[in-house]
Amino acid sequence: MKVLIVKASALGDVVHALPVLAWLKSADPAVEIDWLVEDGFASLLDGHPLVRKVHRLATRSWRQQGWLAAIREGWQAVERIRRENYDVVLDLQGNSKSGLFVLLSGASRRYGFDRQGVREWPNLLATNRRVRLTAAEHHISERSLAIARAAFPLGQEHLTAGPLPIRPEAAAQIDTLLADFGLSARRFAVLHYGTTWTTKLWPTANWQTLVCGLEAETGLVPVLTWGSNEERGVVEQLAVAAGGRALLWPRGTLPELAALLARADIVVGGDTGPIHIAAAVGTPTVSMYRVTDGCRNGPRGERHVCLQTPLDCSPCLLKHCEKDLECGLSIPVTAVLHAMQALLAGEETASGRPSSSAAGK
Repeated sequence: MKVLIVKASALGDVVHALPVLAWLKSADPAVEIDWLVEDGFASLLDGHPLVRKVHRLATRSWRQQGWLAAIREGWQAVERIRRENYDVVLDLQGNSKSGLFVLLSGASRRYGFDRQGVREWPNLLATNRRVRLTAAEHHISERSLAIARAAFPLGQEHLTAGPLPIRPEAAAQIDTLLADFGLSARRFAVLHYGTTWTTKLWPTANWQTLVCGLEAETGLVPVLTWGSNEERGVVEQLAVAAGGRALLWPRGTLPELAALLARADIVVGGDTGPIHIAAAVGTPTVSMYRVTDGCRNGPRGERHVCLQTPLDCSPCLLKHCEKDLECGLSIPVTAVLHAMQALLAGEETASGRPSSSAAGK
């Protein structure tokens, strides 16, 4: 049995789909699983023990070359997929782009979401087995698992976002860097400022307060990570404001980021890929949710705390909002510190949407 998973992006969504691998293998240990993913995220899946082959898409660079080049490159990707003769394709993306590759895969059994579950209706033309989501399948990982359950009903669920193994070469590189920065024997927290939408960002003033007081409050050295030049500019300012009490981490590969997050005592951030990678490698997290829903997007399990803004309009999914600052400040630094201290103390704290009073501590 050969199965192709289609989940091309984004980084956090790819990580959220990882439990599907364990489900499929528990249903049929002999199943061969391949994955179609955007090239920028493929390194996270390369060498994964449950993934036989990773098919790469580079749709952004294809478009930059012009539509003729995009069509040529896309068709070559389709030909590579068709040569594999897949028995089953699982479309966990649900948009038009994923549907195109699903339809042209040549697989006889093509599973996807029904009309209420797809992101874009043309996707319905690509699948011939459509899954209706229930209210219990609200979380993004549950959405992916619903497709896997329909195709392989005898599987078993694994609650965590993993497994996401750490590559030895990446771990060695992180060990070297930690030694160079004097952190080999010290406890540290990774703080990731950036995320994809400005309305998902926690205010810079809050980050500065957290960074400057973190070691005194928790005993942890703040390690600041970033994913773009714009984010780096903000993080550099935070490091300067901390007056030597924070470390600006150099950007590396995704496997190296996973190795760093696995070594951290705790990871803090918004609704962003590094939070979900941290959960997948077993590190406790505290994450803040404003325009998105922590109950849907946040890490699951007792070692993760999701703080939702208490504003009634959340989650709104707006990329621009006149209440942006009010929304961001509604999750105070004290709430983040309290959640961190509870996790570090080993308290059993289940993830989920807190009440307004919980977010406002």
